[in-house]
Amino acid sequence: MLLSFTDCAKKGMPAGGPRDTIPPMILRSAPENFSTHFSNKEIEIRFDEYIKLNNVNQELIISPPMTHGPIITPLSASKTLRIRIEDTLKPNTTYLFNFGNSIEDNNEGNVLEHFKYVFSTGSYVDSLTLSGRVRDAELTKPKPGATVMLYEMNESYTDSIIYQEKPMYITTTRDTTGVFQFTNLKEGAYLLVAIEEKNRRYIFNPREDKIGFIAEPITIPTDSSFVLTLFKEAREYKLSRPSLIGKNHIVFGYEGDGGNMQIEPISETPSDFKYATYKDQAKDSIHYWYKPIFEADSLLFAVKNKGQVDTAHVRMRELYLDSLSFSPVNPGRLKLKDTFKIRANRPIVSVNSEKITVMSSDSIPIDGEIRLNQKDNQAEIWFEKKENETYKGLLLPGAMTDFFGKENDSINFTLKTRSESDYGTLTLNLENIDRFPIIVQLVDDNYKVEAEAYLEELQVVYFDEILPKRYFLRIIFDDNENRKWDSGSFLDRRDPERILYYPTKIDVRANWSLNETFRLGR
Repeated sequence: MLLSFTDCAKKGMPAGGPRDTIPPMILRSAPENFSTHFSNKEIEIRFDEYIKLNNVNQELIISPPMTHGPIITPLSASKTLRIRIEDTLKPNTTYLFNFGNSIEDNNEGNVLEHFKYVFSTGSYVDSLTLSGRVRDAELTKPKPGATVMLYEMNESYTDSIIYQEKPMYITTTRDTTGVFQFTNLKEGAYLLVAIEEKNRRYIFNPREDKIGFIAEPITIPTDSSFVLTLFKEAREYKLSRPSLIGKNHIVFGYEGDGGNMQIEPISETPSDFKYATYKDQAKDSIHYWYKPIFEADSLLFAVKNKGQVDTAHVRMRELYLDSLSFSPVNPGRLKLKDTFKIRANRPIVSVNSEKITVMSSDSIPIDGEIRLNQKDNQAEIWFEKKENETYKGLLLPGAMTDFFGKENDSINFTLKTRSESDYGTLTLNLENIDRFPIIVQLVDDNYKVEAEAYLEELQVVYFDEILPKRYFLRIIFDDNENRKWDSGSFLDRRDPERILYYPTKIDVRANWSLNETFRLGR
């Protein structure tokens, strides 16, 4: 009998059961969820399994916001979640704690999505709702997690409240659909605002945040759904402190629109004093060069822009004069319709077309023309180009002369063109356009403009020499007719100019002609 049981047992691993996919369940809360006449300092929530908190500081939204945030414990695995209230609660107010996706079970990480704990310090819990969607004025989709806020329009309400105080109610968008919903609201009139902020301050910072708003007050209860359009406000013009960065070279920085800045010296200067300016291509600043060299401890300037006049003070010191140098703006491959551009580090005052030579790959000279763009401080070299060709260019000494009378040394450049079959073309028909002018743009995934057309009346749009890629197609309604998109303003209750996107991406292929119709719905 003993021998009959020999070698019957087999080694192995326990099979186990199916993977747990059920999120934690709440067994009880003290006080109970949706309690009234709430006066407790601590809330205890008991779960059926061990839970842990993940990014609770980022996920938890308390509405109305508290001046002093609660203490949430424990942060390690536990079956009990405790909330200790450190703030003084408002009377007759419904509070909502939305934990987002911060509560998950300790073993499998199953998330208890958007758990809400609600209580009222009054005799009833507010139960009204408001929903809507947030979109982005410039982008195809908004970033998830935009903050949507309601400000109660009572006797203490002012237009500046969004810059100074936290709102009455807060919620967020969950994903790139931009959908939001408020719950447990009380009846009343509200200002509805959305902001895209880096840190959850719930205070609008126009230097960093995007904003969207509904201009008219929202009356709750309502059956309406609202769409808020996010945009970055254009900064108000402000002159920064100028600085001397080289001999006879001052940089005037600014914020906002400084395109019409005029800079005039106030200090006494020599009778033959002259100056030249150009805008920096990468920064909001104006480069100011002057001559002759003269002794001064400091210089005062009057800076005028759009009716505003500022006095700027520049302390002088001994610095070296930068040597003249040049760099190509668009090196490498050119489209057939492009112009080759060279930028200088000092103001260019004249160019000489006779001192430029362009030759094709078979050493045949090509007529070229050099033009001066003083606004951007660059020389623009135009010549007839053929497809799939290599060109060599030479700018002889004296082709360009700078503000100080210095001429360029010899400059060589090599450029190539592609074959026309390397590009695609797009013919675009527009329908149901209700107003003009409009700007039609083809932009890449980073919203860089690949092609653009300005239309003052209905016509067919044709884009050629398009690099093969998938693009967004959009229409900008240029309502103020300044040939660019303009942002909005909260204080002026002005919306940004409208941008409409084609429903799908445009797939441009090499040696391929596309015909598309952009039909706007009525």
